[in-house]
Amino acid sequence: MTRPSRREFLEQTMLSAAAAAAAASHWSALTGKAVGEEGTTSGSTSPNEKLGVAIIGAGGRGGDTHLPILARLPDVEVLWIVDPDEKNGNERVKQAGKIQGREPKFARDMREAFADPAVDVVTIATPHHWHSLAAIWAMQAGKDVYVEKPISHNISEGRRCVEAAQKYKKICQAGTQCRSMPGIRDAMDYLHQGGLGQVKLARGLCYKERKTIHARGLYEVPASVDYGLWLGPAPVAPLTRKRLHYDWHWQWPYGNGDLGNQGVHQMDIARWGLGEPGVSSRVISYGGRVGYEDAGDTPNTQVAMFDYGEKTLVFEVRGLPTAAYKNTHARIGVIFEGADGRSMVIPSYYTAVVYDKDGKEERQFNGSENDSIHFVNFLDAVRSRKAEDLNANILEGHVSSALCHLGNISYMLGKPATIDEIGKGLPALAGEAAQETFDRTRVHLDENDIDPAVKLQLGADLSFDPNREAFANNPLADMLLSRERGPFVVPTADKL
Repeated sequence: MTRPSRREFLEQTMLSAAAAAAAASHWSALTGKAVGEEGTTSGSTSPNEKLGVAIIGAGGRGGDTHLPILARLPDVEVLWIVDPDEKNGNERVKQAGKIQGREPKFARDMREAFADPAVDVVTIATPHHWHSLAAIWAMQAGKDVYVEKPISHNISEGRRCVEAAQKYKKICQAGTQCRSMPGIRDAMDYLHQGGLGQVKLARGLCYKERKTIHARGLYEVPASVDYGLWLGPAPVAPLTRKRLHYDWHWQWPYGNGDLGNQGVHQMDIARWGLGEPGVSSRVISYGGRVGYEDAGDTPNTQVAMFDYGEKTLVFEVRGLPTAAYKNTHARIGVIFEGADGRSMVIPSYYTAVVYDKDGKEERQFNGSENDSIHFVNFLDAVRSRKAEDLNANILEGHVSSALCHLGNISYMLGKPATIDEIGKGLPALAGEAAQETFDRTRVHLDENDIDPAVKLQLGADLSFDPNREAFANNPLADMLLSRERGPFVVPTADKL
């Protein structure tokens, strides 16, 4: 089977001509020697030498995106498919074989693939509760890592990922692919060069309708699944939702709700546009899981506000039916508001539009939505051995994931309150933006026939020290920064 060249692959996957030429030029220019620790694989430095890849997690993202992209690249071979669901994993093995001409090996336990010296690169698309530990194990085994968003299930383990990459000198890319999209990169350059003047407010949106995941109960785990391996770092517990796969997003032991699922993409863009390199110093969140009763724990309606001093980031999650944000087409997107009334709306993963103060379009930033670009950027950095070549270094992924965790911790430590009680209890954290967001949220709940007497959750008003990555005099909140379950334990900093 003849596979396309790097240039042909990028062009065939709809990368813009300019970006394709730049990527191909960058690739052909890469030379130099690998920098790695003795006794570990350190990645290939030759464009003609194939990189061996293990894909950890063969479900939706791993099987539908990682596998078809990587198996088609001319300088990559998928050597392992790993998934605790044997049925799902074997199906992906056959899929990979059809693409690349040779079937990879299959394992339920990722440590089998990590022990293979032929594996240079590991990509991770497991449920969230496995992301950090899988990445750390892989780097300890000498592999470079691409890990999906959010890169962690809690703040502490995300920091351990960053430290592992630094200690083992590994290339580690976060799966926030918008950082590689040409249109979004151009829009960020425009913002950072003062295109909107001073920007003090960014809004992130996740207006994504989510249906019920059915009643909580005791359900049988599919026979093809090793449930102990699936649980991994999560607490030992029976299956309480009807569908094992995907619906874990809406249960706290495994997922982070839509704030940390879809929302982390928009959180990352919002923080990037504001030019904030770290986590905010204060957070408050409110909302609830309303409209149905099911096995889910996470809110389907949530507002989180992050205080950066002179700047504010406001994030909205709406899982019930809703219109787009105001007069824009944005449902899943980001809005930056300039001091002069102009704004930038990012309604997708790859485009942005600037509006004047009267709402008339001034200019557009366009590109193609193509996940291949982000994987190519990662593999380029694997070859160059330069972490600075990454568009989404693990540190960026950690900070944006940590913001999502902060919002959820505030929510979890809150108290029951009606929507009117929430309105009265909100501090003046975001000024007019907080009140305006609250007013629209109340209308949204009313439009979905949510009884105003229903109890939601008014989250705790939390102060956070970005340098220590710990809360200010709040031991209860600090307890939610980490967790562990042996033998699947995320190592502490001194044991990496």
